[in-house]
Parts: sequence; structure tokens; C-alpha cells
Amino acid sequence: MAKSTGPLLKKCRSLGIDPAFLGYSKKSKKNPKVNRRKVSEYGLQLKEKQKTKFVYGVLEKQFRKYFEMASNKKGVTGENLLQILESRLDNVVFRLGFANTRAQARQFVNHGQFEVNGKKVNIPSYLVKVGDVITIKENKKDNATLKLNIEENSGRVIPKWLEMDAKKLSGKVVKLASREDIDIPIEEHLIVELYSK
Repeated sequence: MAKSTGPLLKKCRSLGIDPAFLGYSKKSKKNPKVNRRKVSEYGLQLKEKQKTKFVYGVLEKQFRKYFEMASNKKGVTGENLLQILESRLDNVVFRLGFANTRAQARQFVNHGQFEVNGKKVNIPSYLVKVGDVITIKENKKDNATLKLNIEENSGRVIPKWLEMDAKKLSGKVVKLASREDIDIPIEEHLIVELYSK
């Protein structure tokens, strides 16, 4: 899968994202540039889409697929889209504190370090459902990086829609994420407007 390999902080600055939302504690020493040019409505919508894709590490083709899924679901399309993105296995692994960043979570999942309901899943875009139990594979429970991540992230707030069992090294999807559960500053209505043109 293609991925962005450019400077992370530079990309965060250009999209107006705090690196903390990606799991990075780095702070940019540069002052954010004030863009004096008036941004068009289309420019704002496009930037919001790019920001969302960048945060969740999703490429255009897959993002458009998620948007179509969100449009076909009952409810508000923008909120449905965010719910689908939050339901990705790599995001759930990150939210549970097993990984420090979504990129690291994606790598762990790719390497088959997690099981969903007792079955190995190595597809980061796998969408979890209510009741799914995500566990570290038995033979990976001694992985030093995973252990360190869990220790370092023990103070991280686990979203209400997930339940963490630190002793069993597992997490459960209690319900699907609602808009209030998503702390990333995304104006999803702009993405809906962009795709609705």
C-alpha cells in the first residue's frame, strides 16, 4: 500500500493538525504560517478531506469507498463516514493503546499480531463490529514493543465505545463510535459537500 513518507510535522502544519491526534508527541518549533490568501469553498472542502485521509492513513480509492458506504447507511453521512474510519482495525488497535500511532498499529496488524474473536486478522482496514474482541496473539504477548506501548499508554483515555482489559491484553467493541466519541477536529460536512458536487 502506498503511504506518505514526507516530513510528518510539515504535513501536519499544512493541514492544520496537531501531531498529538496522530499519536506523536512531537511539537513543531516553527510558528504556523498565516495564509493571507482567501481560501475558496472548494479549497476548504478539499483540505478537510486530505486532513481526514492523512489522520486515518487512507488512500483516495478506499476513502471514496467508505464515503459510498456511509451514504448508503441510515443516518448522517458525515458521521457515518467517521464511524466507519474509527471502526478500522488499525484505528481500534491504536485507540486501545496497543500502538503509539496508527501507522505502528497498521504495521502490527499487517504482521499478524492481533486476533479478532480468536481468529488472526492481518488486514488493517478490517471493520470491527459490536461485540468483537481484539486480542494480542498468544505467541506475541511477550513482544517488548507491545508491552512498552501498553505501559506508556496506560494513562491514555480509552473511548467509551471500547473496553480494555489490560490483564488479558484484549479490548472489546462495546458499541460503534458516535460523533461525540471522536476527538479529532474534523468538519465532516465539508467532505460530504465535496463529494456531493
